Order: sequence, then structure tokens, then C-alpha cells
Amino acid sequence: MTDVSEPKWRRRADERPDEVLDAALQLFVRNGFAATKVEDIARDAGLSKGAIYRYFSSKEDIFESLVKRALTPIADHTSIVARTSQADPAMLLRGVLTMLSSRLSDPDTLALPRLVLMEAGKFPALAAAYRRQVVDKALLALETIVQRGVDEGTFRPVNPHYAVRNIIGPVLAHVLIGEIFGIDKEPEPIPAAFIDSHFDILINGLANTGQGG
Repeated sequence: MTDVSEPKWRRRADERPDEVLDAALQLFVRNGFAATKVEDIARDAGLSKGAIYRYFSSKEDIFESLVKRALTPIADHTSIVARTSQADPAMLLRGVLTMLSSRLSDPDTLALPRLVLMEAGKFPALAAAYRRQVVDKALLALETIVQRGVDEGTFRPVNPHYAVRNIIGPVLAHVLIGEIFGIDKEPEPIPAAFIDSHFDILINGLANTGQGG
């Protein structure tokens, strides 16, 4: 393991992109995307500004790389599970919501969607990168689970495209209420009690009771 006291310019080259990303994330969280300059990231990473461009083409590229490192693997895993799992669709949905709760309870992970919400108006490339790497994959995975539930008769006939928004919407609203407005802010951004409540309402709304409609 590399000694953390070792000067950064003497560390292995393959460690430097992560050092850049770590520095960038802290600066984005503290100062915002707009106020953070590449030279600031370089300084905190212990590199020259020119060295940053060996690994990343722009500040937007650094942000997209942060998303790829922290969130894209989650979206990819969810996609694979949605396509291949034979588990009960209701349990799959609960698993996805629980995983989302767990990951968004990590401040470094939550920082990325929060940054998109705050900066997307000025920097649409951030929203585009986040959608490409996370949102599109996650929505498709959830639609796949809901559609299978409908096909198997577990869920009543619903439009998966809109049902997924009903599934995700309360989770996003809960985060916004706590993180942006500070209302009933919990130690965890998405506590287990909220997931339990949401899942109870969600699954009873989707359940096929055999009574039609």
C-alpha cells in the first residue's frame, strides 16, 4: 500500500486520476461546480494544471468520471438484475429501493445528484452526463421489473413508464425536502423507516387483488 505521506508526484501514475476525483468532489461540494476551477482541483490533488489534462479533458469530464466511479456501477448492476433475476418482482423493487437508500446515505454519493439539481440550469452537460450514466439505465431497469410483474400477474395492469416515476418520485421528494429545504432532515438522507412506508404504499397500490381496475 502506498504511504499516504509520500509526495503525490512520486506516487504511481494510475493512482492520480482517483486523487483528482477525490479533490474535485470535495471542492464541488464545498464551493459548487461553477466556482471550482481546474487549477483549484490540481492544487488540492498535488498536481499541475497541465497534469490534470493528461487524465481529463475538462471539468465536465471530471464530473462525469465521478458519476462513473460512484453511481454507474449501481445502475449497471440494477440493469443486470432486472434482466436476469427470477425473483418476485415486488421483492426486486424492494431490493432496488433498499440499495438506493443505502447508497444515498453516503454523503459522497448523494453529493453528485445534489450537484446536478443545483447546477443543471447553468451546466446542462452535467444533467446530460448524469442521465446518460445513471438515470436512463435505472429507469429502464425499473420499467423491466414492473412490466414483468404485470406480465406475471403479480401487479395489476399499469403503464410501466409512468409507474416508475411514481416509484422514484417520492424518494426524490424525500431527499429534496430534507437536503434542500431542511424539513424533518434525518441523520440518514433516506432512513429505513421511510423506505418501509414507501414500499408499503407502493406495493399495495401495484398489487393485483383480482378485483379488476
